[in-house]
Amino acid sequence: MTLQQSAQPAVAARPAWRRDKSRLFQEIGMLAPAVALLTIFLIVPFLLSFWTAMTNQPLVPRPTPIRFVGFGNFLRIFRDDLFWTSLWNVSRFTFWILPVQCGLAFATALLLHQKMPFRNLFRGLFFLPAITSMVVVCVIWGTLFQYPTGPFNQVIGFLSGGTIEPIDWLGDPNWAMFSIVLLSAWQAYGFQMIVYLAGLQSIPDELYDAARIDGANALQRFWHVTMPGLRPTHVFVLVITTIQAFKLYTQVAILTQGGPKSSTETVVHYMVRSGFEEQKLGYASAVSVILFLIVLVIALLQRQLLRRFDV
Repeated sequence: MTLQQSAQPAVAARPAWRRDKSRLFQEIGMLAPAVALLTIFLIVPFLLSFWTAMTNQPLVPRPTPIRFVGFGNFLRIFRDDLFWTSLWNVSRFTFWILPVQCGLAFATALLLHQKMPFRNLFRGLFFLPAITSMVVVCVIWGTLFQYPTGPFNQVIGFLSGGTIEPIDWLGDPNWAMFSIVLLSAWQAYGFQMIVYLAGLQSIPDELYDAARIDGANALQRFWHVTMPGLRPTHVFVLVITTIQAFKLYTQVAILTQGGPKSSTETVVHYMVRSGFEEQKLGYASAVSVILFLIVLVIALLQRQLLRRFDV
């Protein structure tokens, strides 16, 4: 190599503003599909629902013109006792399902995280209800709840020696929502179990080894290593389960139709009945907007929880 060749100037680097502009275009290109899908399937339907909620539009077109009623549908909803009953019922269902479903999922995940024979097989079996159609689950559990000779009543009668009368699981207002909770928790806890298993596997084994060296027993290792390590998982499972609980519909529509005495009426069932049975599309759209805002508030609470726990 000659001195002249070695003295040739190096290729000039790209200016910073060009690199930043190229990176910006790459980021926009990667975000564009997600933004487009959210706009088409979330933002646009919400705006259309909000506009429909401001009218008296029926489900089936009628000769009478569609009128703009403003917030009239929302005021009618807030004056309807059945709406507040449905909101109370779905809130009650949420408060019941959280400890039952999440607790069962957490306990199962702790058990299947241990080194035991055929644990992968058991994981698949315990996850099976989560991928089973809710309609099929409702038919099976409807048979189990059958009054007065269903399997559950048979077992209770056998264990109590006949001292406990058969329970009308789905026909008694005191038991109907509790029955829906049991069914829902059994069907959906497999998803939370998988999430907890992933959280348990993400905790480094070195932390448990260090705790053993320090003399910590099993309970202390669980409380000071496992629980802090699962803090983000707990928050995620809590919020996701709450959002899913507020959308309760299929179980009620198949098993109780909102009864008995509106003890299992939910917001989604109330919305569907208003829109399809009573054919008040504008009114049902107003209910959907309110439900959307409820879910939005839950999402904001999720954000606050994540900030609080530094996740």
